[in-house]
Amino acid sequence: MNGRRFLLSVRQYLAFFLLMAFVISCCMILFLNTVMRTTGIELTKPYVEQAAKVTFLNVILLSLLCTIIDSIRRKFMVERPVRRIVKAAEKIMAGDFSVRISLNNNLDSMGDFAVIADYFNRMAEELSGTETLRTDFIANVSHELKTPLAVIQNYGTMLSQPNLAEEKRLEYARAVTGAARRLANLITNILKLNKLENQQIYPAVETYDLGEQLCECLLSFESAWEEKDLDIESDVEEEVMVDADAELLSLVWNNLFSNAVKFTEPKGRVSLSLRSEGEYAIVQVADTGCGIAPEVGRHIFEKFYQGDTSHATQGNGLGLALVKRVIDIIGGDISVSSEVGKGSVFTVKLRRKQDGKA
Repeated sequence: MNGRRFLLSVRQYLAFFLLMAFVISCCMILFLNTVMRTTGIELTKPYVEQAAKVTFLNVILLSLLCTIIDSIRRKFMVERPVRRIVKAAEKIMAGDFSVRISLNNNLDSMGDFAVIADYFNRMAEELSGTETLRTDFIANVSHELKTPLAVIQNYGTMLSQPNLAEEKRLEYARAVTGAARRLANLITNILKLNKLENQQIYPAVETYDLGEQLCECLLSFESAWEEKDLDIESDVEEEVMVDADAELLSLVWNNLFSNAVKFTEPKGRVSLSLRSEGEYAIVQVADTGCGIAPEVGRHIFEKFYQGDTSHATQGNGLGLALVKRVIDIIGGDISVSSEVGKGSVFTVKLRRKQDGKA
């Protein structure tokens, strides 16, 4: 390191020396020529040699002074902030995403290094958030996988008991089947979410009637709402056309309808509305279920977040995360308004096709 710094100082000195020699020599030649023309004085050889020696010494001293000044400048304005950035980068590489670069309120807080430090801190903050999400995701996946696997293992063991009554055998078999179905749904949703987040699924855009799709998706839950004796209301505007990926959007509607039916108590109400407002199509799915507290609503679209733990066995907390990701990819917007004990309203805004144009 010291040898490298010495070579750098030598190069800097030589660069300053050549620059000073060129500039001062040119200035001296111009000055002497001007003096000789204006005064008529003819300079003798000894005088010129003496002036050249003095000028050469001045070039050496000035080059040395500029090198020292530049070295001091580089030490405080370049090397110090660079060392801080390098040390912070090494900590990031070691997995410490909490590191931040703090520049003092002096010379090193001005200029391009301050911009670099600011963007570095932003990057570290994003990486920290990503790492937290990754850790939480792994922990939640592990938990969600262990639960159905434990059910399958326990009931599978009980099924192997000799002389098991037929009623119990069917009960245990249904429990194993339900746990296996939940496990399969979890893995399917994880794969879908992974593809969506890594942009491995690209929208296959087509023009279709959004109202027809909404009605078809809602009707697929007919057996579920009849089982709970729910009142279904629909107010669907006709011929609202959209340019979107029908398969991806069906994932949105199926999740919203599934949640509405799941969280609505028997004899409650689930409502669907579709209307056009300017260049947008507005879809609202409402229910009279348990509702969502404000602190829960802020996290409702996060992976594995389940605001109502009493219904946790019916889902895996990935449905609304999938919905949010699909809406982001399509370029729409989704929001939720809710009141505990009175129900929730999910509103989806999509750009609709107008007058035969997208």
